[in-house]
Amino acid sequence: MSLIVVAGALANKPHNGGAAWTRLSWPLGLKKLGCDVYFFEQIDECADDSGAACEFDRSANLAYFADVTARFGLAGRAALFSERGGRSSGLDSSAAAEIADAADLLVNISGHLTLDALKPRFRKRVFVDQDPGYTQFWHLNGLAEDRLRDHHFYFTVGENIGTPGCLIPCGGIAWRPLRQPVVLEEWPVAPCEGQTPFTTVGSWRGPYGRVAIDGRLLGTKAHEFRKFLPLPALSHERFEIALSIDPSDSRDLDALREHAWAIVDPRTVACDPWSFRRYVQGAGAEFSVAQGIYVETHSGWFSDRTARYLASGKPALVQDTGFSARYPTGCGLVAFRTLDEAAHGVRTITRDYGAHSRAARSIAEEFFDSDTVLASFLRDVDVTI
Repeated sequence: MSLIVVAGALANKPHNGGAAWTRLSWPLGLKKLGCDVYFFEQIDECADDSGAACEFDRSANLAYFADVTARFGLAGRAALFSERGGRSSGLDSSAAAEIADAADLLVNISGHLTLDALKPRFRKRVFVDQDPGYTQFWHLNGLAEDRLRDHHFYFTVGENIGTPGCLIPCGGIAWRPLRQPVVLEEWPVAPCEGQTPFTTVGSWRGPYGRVAIDGRLLGTKAHEFRKFLPLPALSHERFEIALSIDPSDSRDLDALREHAWAIVDPRTVACDPWSFRRYVQGAGAEFSVAQGIYVETHSGWFSDRTARYLASGKPALVQDTGFSARYPTGCGLVAFRTLDEAAHGVRTITRDYGAHSRAARSIAEEFFDSDTVLASFLRDVDVTI
């Protein structure tokens, strides 16, 4: 039985149910394959429920981490390390060091684990890139090297990186394409009840700003979404976004509402993995744009959130980042680039919803099943299940 440690940001993103699934699908999926799995995380800044800075032991971060890992069966197999105070929860530092020494593999999501006391102890380390374009351009400019360096393999969900037509530089790294793993048993088909909207969950601007490359500014999700504001009126369907948006973007929020987009608070409807799942499975379909940098570079990025809509039997109408060269589109998964294509996609899905729903689940089973994705990943890094 292979011993694998997954590292990623869970406590660092409290009350973000979608981010939790991004990280936890790895230990859940690897465990399902028969691996002996642990989850490690490090944190610097801690806050209480009001957002005020506080000590590690009474932080909302720790409470969220303990609750989520326990409910997913990782109690006794998860550790949260406080960089600033030298504190830990779950496994202590000596036990964690012993696990690192014995581990066959570290899966370091976004290079999250950088602790000198732990990271070098793993004899095989894999970097998993969840932010294609950002990661590579930062590397080009000598940024975030503490996260990138000292790994033996580099994977990215920007599946087109390194291929003709993709504008993202490899920067001397042999990037390997990776699909988003979904533990399908956690995401059963959820039939629609009544007239349900097109929905999505997201952040208006995302965690990063625009990236300058070769005199161009590569945009954020906000810049893409503005192009599709008229869609509800054009399609005469209901659209809803669980949207994290800063008060400084009130003009955009007003514009969304003026164009008949319903806006709900993700902290209410998707604040943990279970509410996030209920929200996704309560939709009729997904509509979403992508970060501008994913679109403009032809990265091939595909959202793990969208993969979960598909698994739930929810058709997905999503902006093409170049993924249409790798996945079947047209039924179940519908790609668009223009407003007219998006409106046509809405009509296509609503005209034969049953066929699109069945196709959505089939695409998830063929391309995103964690059994297939993670077994292939382990073969690539020469780890035996």
